[in-house]
Amino acid sequence: MSEVIFENVEKSYADQLVVRGVNMTIRQGEFLTLLGPSGCGKTTCLRMIAGFVTPSQGRIIMAGRDITNLPPYRRNTGMVFQSYALFPHKTVAENIAFGLEVRRIPRAERAAKVAEALRLVRLESFADRYPTQLSGGQRQRVALARAVVIKPDVLLLDEPLAALDLKLREELQIEIRRVQSSLDITTLFVTHDQSEALSMSDRVAVMQDGRIVQIDSPDIVYERPRTRYVANFVGRTNLIKIAVRARQNDTYRVETCSGPVKAFDVIANADSAMNIGDRCLLGTRPEHFHVGGGHTNSCEATVRAVTYFGSIRHVEAEGPAGEHFTIVARAGDPIPARGETIVVSWRPEACFLLPE
Repeated sequence: MSEVIFENVEKSYADQLVVRGVNMTIRQGEFLTLLGPSGCGKTTCLRMIAGFVTPSQGRIIMAGRDITNLPPYRRNTGMVFQSYALFPHKTVAENIAFGLEVRRIPRAERAAKVAEALRLVRLESFADRYPTQLSGGQRQRVALARAVVIKPDVLLLDEPLAALDLKLREELQIEIRRVQSSLDITTLFVTHDQSEALSMSDRVAVMQDGRIVQIDSPDIVYERPRTRYVANFVGRTNLIKIAVRARQNDTYRVETCSGPVKAFDVIANADSAMNIGDRCLLGTRPEHFHVGGGHTNSCEATVRAVTYFGSIRHVEAEGPAGEHFTIVARAGDPIPARGETIVVSWRPEACFLLPE
């Protein structure tokens, strides 16, 4: 089993605590992403698994053994860096073979493993080229092949797509996930890019100030965030200050707390449980808003801007109490003009409730 377990792991530098009491399990064969802004502690967590950083407190268990204080060379991990970290004087095949040479794998077996890794990343015809003769995407594929050719217990990916352009990032997202799935390698991926985290992961752990504030499947993180921080960091969110007035099973009746009083319905899950009288935030993603009536919840808003994004437009609007709304309008939807007063509506099941 190549499961990785963090048990109350902390890391401090001098008097600054950068990782705070992290408890998490990366399951066998799972693709788990640490998502958060710069300085939140996600790369430090990854480097503690690799052995480049030693925890100040707690334990890290990998493949059933305590690796907290083991040096990097005694951990069977493969790592892919943002900067590729390829040897410029070695060919593609020689770069991939480096880890096998260190492990003293016989020449014939080494050649077979390199050939297999090249097929895996679809670079069979590039074996004799040097890194300077490759594109950025090809270099990152070589780095990935070098990391997986040693059959690591855990694959560590430290923002490997950050230096690539958008189209190449999207292509490499698919390639990395394909390779990881085909090898069934336990994988930890670090990124600050929400789209990468949501599209590639089995689970996403959102970090804030050294803590994991939510760890769930991508759809739960996006559709049912547990905190205002997660709701705002993972995509855009429309938020309305409300108070809970009634509840029947999982259906809430809420009213706005500022401006003209307006009632809305919310169908929430157990994680969003609130009590009668609680003041909280009603959240809805922009793509669930609809220009015009037709849904149970609705309110008037004034259009402030319309931004074109190809297949969609973002309509920025202001609610009656000064709330800021973003509405995603798709092809065929009515496109209002700036300054126009519109009705926006949305379904009760598209809402979530957050502590204010």
